[in-house]
Amino acid sequence: MAATVLRSLSRLGGRPSSALILNKGLLSPGCALLQARQKQWQPDVEWTEQFAGAVMYPTAINEKWTPPPWNDKDPPAEKDVSNLTINFGPQHPAAHGVLRLVMELSGESVKKCDPHIGLLHRGTEKLIEYKTYLQALPYFDRLDYVSMMCNEQAYSLAVEKLLNIQAPLRAQWIRVLYGEMTRILNHIMAITTHALDIGAMTPFFWMFEEREKMFEFYERVSGARMHAAYVRPGGVHQDLPLGLMDDIYQWCKSFSLRIDEVEEMLTNNRIWKNRTVDIGIVSTEDALNYGFSGVMLRGSGIKWDLRKSQPYDKYDEVEFDVPIGTNGDCYDRYLCRVEEMRQSLRIMLQALNKMPEGEIKVDDAKVAPPKRSEMKTSMESLIHHFKLYTEGYQVPPGATYTAVEAPKVRPHTHGIILRSGCALLPAAFFSLVLEHYC
Repeated sequence: MAATVLRSLSRLGGRPSSALILNKGLLSPGCALLQARQKQWQPDVEWTEQFAGAVMYPTAINEKWTPPPWNDKDPPAEKDVSNLTINFGPQHPAAHGVLRLVMELSGESVKKCDPHIGLLHRGTEKLIEYKTYLQALPYFDRLDYVSMMCNEQAYSLAVEKLLNIQAPLRAQWIRVLYGEMTRILNHIMAITTHALDIGAMTPFFWMFEEREKMFEFYERVSGARMHAAYVRPGGVHQDLPLGLMDDIYQWCKSFSLRIDEVEEMLTNNRIWKNRTVDIGIVSTEDALNYGFSGVMLRGSGIKWDLRKSQPYDKYDEVEFDVPIGTNGDCYDRYLCRVEEMRQSLRIMLQALNKMPEGEIKVDDAKVAPPKRSEMKTSMESLIHHFKLYTEGYQVPPGATYTAVEAPKVRPHTHGIILRSGCALLPAAFFSLVLEHYC
């Protein structure tokens, strides 16, 4: 509106005057501005027509623009659109607070991904230097808090190798039993949370009910649901309580039906296959060259499993198959995890049937604590118990490399035991640091 308003600078009684002087000569045509205070200006038809059209530009600018002629033969010129960069995590339900991905999107396709790892780093290797070998064990539960006892098993085997001792037969079978239970725990988390992120909510609630039952089995042997600290150098913490093996056997029989239900819902589902087939393909050559292991390696068609190639504890006495994929994509890795859960049930049933009687820790009070009953009658046992939990035990100078087949990929425990520390190669490290395959 082309009205010019001039404010008077006169002041009356120290208060500014708000008298308005209106220059009617500068008013635009069609603007009828009434000076009377009781009346209000309203736009008329001519003023409204000035702003009619697609955009509210002045008329002089609108007259300069002419629409191009319509041509149905040549495609319209495409506009250059830059890709969208977003942050996935760490404050994201699917990132669980331990991963950040800077992703470059083109529509709904991820063109580039820059992983930022280390958000779960606690300085474990440095902390172990100031602990005894028994006090260092709980740190391994927290390296991968979904595969607890498998991490404990890797550490315990490394210390046993340096001490030149071997756990009793019953303890080895208990390790196999709970190692496969931990594998199922991990695969349930991997499959159901993946399905939940894609859009399938039902498998998550079905299978997490089964996870609660397995956490109860954890609690009955260790007193803790997740961070058990149960597998220890020289054996296990305590024996299986009465009735636990029967309950595990009944659970194994019913859990196979749950796997069938999840497979029936996901395996041939059109939406699930559209979002997993030909996604995240890892070729066989790259899987070998980049040092992949576990499901990432077997999903690309390489039949490599440490339980078969380098068996530890009692894995050389159980029968099971190693599933492999053909395309190396997310769908093949999903199928491998489903079949591995079936094979883990098969191993657990064999462990229950072959479970012998006997001791669950080595008969060496320098490494394993004595029984409570012995401490009440033997002063020597009481002294051993006190010194074991205060000073710990010494490991001969040496070095060892120990690896186990963990649920995600195999964790490596490279122990340089000269009181200098313990070097760890965590699970899934190579899968995340490679920007091309993240």
